[in-house]
This record gives sequence, C-alpha cells and structure tokens, in this order.
Amino acid sequence: MIFVGGVPFSSSSQGNTLVALMEDPILVSAANSFKAIPERKFPVYEESGVDRLMKNKWVYLFQREYGTVDPAFVDFVGTDEATTCVGIVIRNKKNGMTSVSHMDSPNIVDMGLSQMLLHVVDHNMEAELDVHLVGGFEDVSPNYAYSSTRSESQEQLDGHSFPLCAKIVEALFTRPENFHVQTLFVLGHNTRRDSEGNAYPIFHGLVVETSTGLVTPACFDRTSRCPDEIVRRIRVTSAYEDPSWSGKLLETSFRQKDISLTLKSLSDSEILLICSTSPSAEAPDFVDNLRRQWEYLIEHPDWRETFPSKQARAFERVGDGGWKRC
Repeated sequence: MIFVGGVPFSSSSQGNTLVALMEDPILVSAANSFKAIPERKFPVYEESGVDRLMKNKWVYLFQREYGTVDPAFVDFVGTDEATTCVGIVIRNKKNGMTSVSHMDSPNIVDMGLSQMLLHVVDHNMEAELDVHLVGGFEDVSPNYAYSSTRSESQEQLDGHSFPLCAKIVEALFTRPENFHVQTLFVLGHNTRRDSEGNAYPIFHGLVVETSTGLVTPACFDRTSRCPDEIVRRIRVTSAYEDPSWSGKLLETSFRQKDISLTLKSLSDSEILLICSTSPSAEAPDFVDNLRRQWEYLIEHPDWRETFPSKQARAFERVGDGGWKRC
C-alpha cells in the first residue's frame, strides 16, 4: 500500500498509478526541493572535518545490488552510476533500519523488494516505511511512455526507465506493507535537456544518512566505490543471464575472457553503443570502468583464483572506516 502525505494513495487513472504519483502536488513539491539540493560527493575531505569524515562509515552499492544496514554501525549508504536504473531507499521510521538497492530491470523488482524488506520490516507488517526513488529519466519521448492506450509497437518505444519505474510503483502499490513515498525523483523530474533537445539525467545517484533518514543526491569516486570494486562489477555482467546466480562465474570465465578481448579492441564510441542503455547520458568514466573490468578478466580468466573453492570474498571494517579483506 502506498501513502502520500500520510494518506493512502488511490489513483483515479486505472492502471496508471505511476503517472498519478508523478503529478501529485506533494510529490511534485518534494521533487522540486530534491532538485535544489547540491549533489554530495564521496569522499569529501573538508579541511576542518577530515578526522570526522574519516570516521564515517558508508556502504556503496553497484548495479543490481542491495544492502540493509543498521544505523548503529553504518552512517551512510548509497549508489550512483544510474541512468535508466533506479535507486530505491526503504527505511523503517521506528528503528532506522535502512535498505538501499540499485535496480536495473522490471524482472528483479518483486524479488528485490522482498529481499530489501526482509530485515527492515522484521515481521511487523504495520511498520511505517519511508520510500525514496531516485533515477531513471525520459530516455524516450514522454508522449509514448505516458500514453494509457499504447499499441504493441508503441510499447517497444517505452525505453528502459519508464517500464522499470512503473513496475516498482505497481509492486509497492500491491504489497501489504505501508510505504510512505517521500521522494519520487524519476523520469521527467530527473530529466534535463540540452539546446538540441537531447535528454540527460539530472542526478545519477543518492545517499541516505541512516541516523536521520535524510536522502540527498550523491556521486562517488573510484576510491569510495568499495570494497572489491572490479570483482563486484564483473559479478553482475558475468552472471547476468543466470537467474540463480549459482556457479555461473566459474563455468563461464574463459568465455568472458574471449568476450573481453573482443570488446577491448573497440573504440570508446562503439563501447557506448554496445554496452549502454543510454549511450549519450553515461558518466565520463563509464568506458574506463568497463575497460578495467575487461583487463581483470583477461589477466584472471580462471575464477578459482578469485573465488577459491567458490567461497565468498569477505571484508571487515578497519579503524579509519575503510575495508580489509578477511
């Protein structure tokens, strides 16, 4: 069930709950306020606050990952690099337990929400859950995406952002938990256009301060996308076609090496066209991040080196707030 402004939300436009939410005055006002917030950069070392910031602990999430954190142990949790993807925050207002995910496909929404809610709800179906959605943009004409009577050919023009956002809202609307939507900064709200009318996301990421629930736009640099950046990036792309995610990396490692050798030879523009759902809207380091993944796969084609005996790679916090391999 979805609440807006403390009131259960009911859409007068049957089957188009997302459109109705996008036009709700409370959420429009919240989106405008969110747009005015300066983007927070991680890590940021202010001259007077280095010691304080170094003690802060944050969790970073890559595409198709989620993390549920206790505010007693984690100060911030966030994600970025989203163009057609959506970052979701669900926070229990009573105990502060916070779950964040980076969703990239309608196919993972139902199970993804169940995973996020497992430790946030804690068997209390009456818990009040604050929800924030940030990401996605108008990667196709809104005249197609927002039409309530689309033909099959028109549905093919929906792009990536609209179907994902629609599925997330539909899932929240039909689940029994109480979701209080606080931020809906997606699609048109998260779109800017250049002088030629080309669309781009305004923000690519978010961070939530777990102690207060404050959500702000955010971007992370390479040093703060940790731990185990390259392996976590490869984990998504290498196991993408396997719904169980079980054993896929070991079975496909040498195939991934061949693919990497082929892709590495392409130009930057070719890589964008082949590997991105929104080539013109990607961050400047998009191609470089892919090339670093391919280099790793070429140098380490046998995944038994990375996951001996198929054991997980575990990390623990160290005194300065960073991570150390266990």
